[in-house]
Amino acid sequence: MFDIPTEFAQRMIVLLGEQGPLWLKRLPAILTECERRWELSIEPPFALSYNYVAPARRRDGTPVIVKVCTPEGEFRQQEEALELINGQGCARLLAYDQEMETMLLERLVPGTLLSSLENDELETSIAASVMRQIWRPISGPHNFPTVQDWGKGFVRLRKRFSGGSGPFEPALLSRAETLFRELSASMAEPALLHGDLHHENILAATRQPWLAIDPKGLVGEPAYETGAQLRNKLARVFTSGRPGRSMARRVDQLAAELGMERERIRDWGIAQAVLSAWWGIEDFGELHEGDREALACAELLANMRI
Repeated sequence: MFDIPTEFAQRMIVLLGEQGPLWLKRLPAILTECERRWELSIEPPFALSYNYVAPARRRDGTPVIVKVCTPEGEFRQQEEALELINGQGCARLLAYDQEMETMLLERLVPGTLLSSLENDELETSIAASVMRQIWRPISGPHNFPTVQDWGKGFVRLRKRFSGGSGPFEPALLSRAETLFRELSASMAEPALLHGDLHHENILAATRQPWLAIDPKGLVGEPAYETGAQLRNKLARVFTSGRPGRSMARRVDQLAAELGMERERIRDWGIAQAVLSAWWGIEDFGELHEGDREALACAELLANMRI
């Protein structure tokens, strides 16, 4: 009998609509087939938002991860991204089933979250190191979404609010839209990016000291990747006594370690933070705490002098 938490099931119904109950009904059969095909025993799942992800052990005792992606979700692009990254800076893809949209992944042990270090400068440095390992040049046709594709969220936002700004401060939204448009038009050579490289997606491992999990698979300039590092673990920034200086240090450090322009990192951070808050509304119908934090990050960055 598999553990399917009530909160997870309710969230899937909200996110997937009519497909939610149907997918949840199929989920035990999918998990049973995973156990049979890959000779493993699945343990209770992690508390995650969008997919069913659970630790498991193979017959020989090897710890692994089973991930069942939601319908019409990120399976295809994540599977292709993991194959291209090939374990460099990221957990390895061990096997997958396209029909069930299920992956068997390397389990990172001990799996300590980067965010647990409580040293912002060290965390930023580790994240920069992981970024450099993951990025892959990409050219020609591909199946990955692009930064420009993700930026279409601004169009949907304006449509949702009949051309207005809804719960977003008008000047901040306008600036974010302008920055996203300008940055997209002047991007450097495209690369395959992780797409969501925040503090909880980097874990301590044995194969390498730190590895990433859950790559979205996104094509764009590497500077785009830094935005998630700016808008996460914000409590540390806002309780530092000098939030502006703390955020500026993050920008400065990323620019120095990655060889990028400070202004470009800041501007991507503003645009992404506003877009991230909008995605929260798209998923759940309203701004939640994390979305409000993202907007606070955007305001902080917008007030930063470069």
